[in-house]
Amino acid sequence: MTLQSSSSGFAAATRPVTLHTRIDTDTIGLAVGDIVISTGESGIPGYFAKPIKPGCYPIVLVVQEIFGVHEHIRDIVRRLAKLDYIAIAPELFYRWGNVGAIEDIEEIRKVVAQVPDSQVLADLDASLEWAASNGGDANRVAITGFCWGGRITWLYAAHQPNIKAGVAWYGKISPESTPLQPHTPLEYAEKIKPPILGLYGGSDPSIPLDDIYTFKETLATMNSASDIHVYPDAPHAFFADYRPSYRKDAAEDGWERLQKWLKQHGV
Repeated sequence: MTLQSSSSGFAAATRPVTLHTRIDTDTIGLAVGDIVISTGESGIPGYFAKPIKPGCYPIVLVVQEIFGVHEHIRDIVRRLAKLDYIAIAPELFYRWGNVGAIEDIEEIRKVVAQVPDSQVLADLDASLEWAASNGGDANRVAITGFCWGGRITWLYAAHQPNIKAGVAWYGKISPESTPLQPHTPLEYAEKIKPPILGLYGGSDPSIPLDDIYTFKETLATMNSASDIHVYPDAPHAFFADYRPSYRKDAAEDGWERLQKWLKQHGV
C-alpha cells in the first residue's frame, strides 16, 4: 500500500519560517522515512526514525500540532532517534484533509474539528503496534505531543495501559467539549495512571493559568505521579523553534526535562 504524506516541508500556515532559530537535525546514524501504518480497514501515513545500529529501542509516539506532521514534527522525531528511541509520528488528520497545504488557520481548525478523539486513539494504538513490529520495545513506551497533541497526550495516557511515561507540551486542559471530542484532560485526571509531565507557558492566552493550576492541584490530590511545570514568561508554542513564539531557554529546559522524565520512569 502506498499513501501520499500530507505534509512535506513546513506547513503553509506557519510560513515564513524563522530560520535563525530553527533546529535542523540530520539523519546521520539513523534510519528514517515515510511509512504506512495499517489501521485495519486501510492505513494512514506516518514518519519514523530510529538508530541504524541493531537494538530493541524504547518507543516514543509523537503527536502533531494542528499543522500536521510537517518538518518541525519530523525534526522532533529525528531528535528522539538520536537519543536511541524509535520515534513515530502518525498523520492523524489524514482522513479529513491536508492541513499542511492550508494557509488559513481558521480553515485548519474546521478540519481538526471533524477528527474524532476515538479515531485518534485507535490510530495511535496502530502506530504503537507498527513501532513494536519494527524494532521497538513494547514494554518501554512513551508519548509526547504539542499543542493539539498535548491534549491528546493526556487522553492517550488514560486510554493505553502500555504507556509508561509522557510529556505534554501546552495542550489544552479544559477545552470546550464537542460530540466528537467529548472529554478533557481535567475530566480524565483520575484515569491518567502513567506519569505525564505537562509543560506550559505562563503567558499563554489560549490556556488559562487557572486551568493549569487546577489540573496540577487535582493531580496532586489524587497522589498522581504526573506533574506540571510552568514557564512564567513563555507564550504558547514556546518549543516551536521555527516560529516567533520560540523561547530558547524554556525550550531547551523542557527538552532536558523530557529526557530526564522518560529515563526516570523507565523509558
